[in-house]
Amino acid sequence: MSKVNISRYKKVQHRLSKTKPTGTHSKTEGKFDLIEFLNKDISFGNKQLSDKRKEEFYLEFSTLLLSGIDIRTAFDLILVDQKNKKGRSVFEHIKEDVIAGFSLSEAIYKSNKFSSYEVHSIKIGEETGKIGDILQELALYFKSRISQRRKIVSALTYPLIVLLTSFGAVFFMLKFVVPMFADVFKKFGGELPWVTQFILNISELIDATFYLNLLVIASIIFIFYYSQNKLWFRKWSSWIILRIPFVNEIVKKIHLARFANTMRLLISTNIPLIQAIQLLQQMTEFYPIQVSLDKIAQSILHGQSLHSSLEMFDFYPKKMIQLIKVGEEVNRLDFFFEKISHQYTEEIEYKTSTISTVMEPLIIIFLGLVVGLILVAMYLPMFQMSSSF
Repeated sequence: MSKVNISRYKKVQHRLSKTKPTGTHSKTEGKFDLIEFLNKDISFGNKQLSDKRKEEFYLEFSTLLLSGIDIRTAFDLILVDQKNKKGRSVFEHIKEDVIAGFSLSEAIYKSNKFSSYEVHSIKIGEETGKIGDILQELALYFKSRISQRRKIVSALTYPLIVLLTSFGAVFFMLKFVVPMFADVFKKFGGELPWVTQFILNISELIDATFYLNLLVIASIIFIFYYSQNKLWFRKWSSWIILRIPFVNEIVKKIHLARFANTMRLLISTNIPLIQAIQLLQQMTEFYPIQVSLDKIAQSILHGQSLHSSLEMFDFYPKKMIQLIKVGEEVNRLDFFFEKISHQYTEEIEYKTSTISTVMEPLIIIFLGLVVGLILVAMYLPMFQMSSSF
């Protein structure tokens, strides 16, 4: 885990002890911060704080508490460096609630910016007197999530850019270049080669349905944005994704890695197994896991073990179930969940990098073939006309 320089906080703490904290913002607030921009997570209407902001908060807060600084002063020190208006407001409200007599877990719950498992983990830390250790575990958890996401995005960004550029180039040729050739062919008349006529028909279809296609794309984006959290959308989207070759394995392992990593965190904070399953069910949005967790919880309540409950569902790999079985037998589930999460994360990185390596030349070859076909189709009639003279 990255370290926090406590010396700078001590200097600020000395200054705060002489000056009453105010709600004024830093002078740098509102200015563009390149480092902060590059560290941002992609977020689509999520009301919670970003994973990056949570990781920073838990890391700094745990370091301060473990250094012997009280909660109120720790919040004062954290707020000094808060340039983001949204984040500052959240932490100021949490601080005010703590001063008013609420526990940290209650104040975080009231903010409505943190998940149930975070609130319960912090509550366990308060009850056991290990709040600093729990906050460090939360920082590690979010660091792992961010690292996994960034590696996947990094591996797929370049192929995606090449793919979009390819589609853009083909669309530009069919929408603007091909119609210019069509006007020339009409002036000369005569029968066109089948490949030329085929390309002209596609160009005319794109031109005739251009605005309709824009409307369809906008509608799809609108439906996705407003339905991504609805049950029916998650059910059907997961059903489709899990049937796409190559993609299904990556998506499945991403969610299994998150499942294992979250269970490791919850169990390591001494949360009972059945409660950990219920908390995980509340926070996961992947439909197959969410549905299975409900039945797994019921099975455990009826006396079944975790590994035997997981065996009821084909979604969970047999190797993973066997490792969990061993973890239950030696009473070290958190250790085995950590190993499972690490294994799947490595497999995800390998598969995404492999797909990225394979996709790049394939996309370039595809673009070359399509552009070459369009050019041949456009110049073929001209060659025929020139040979007839």
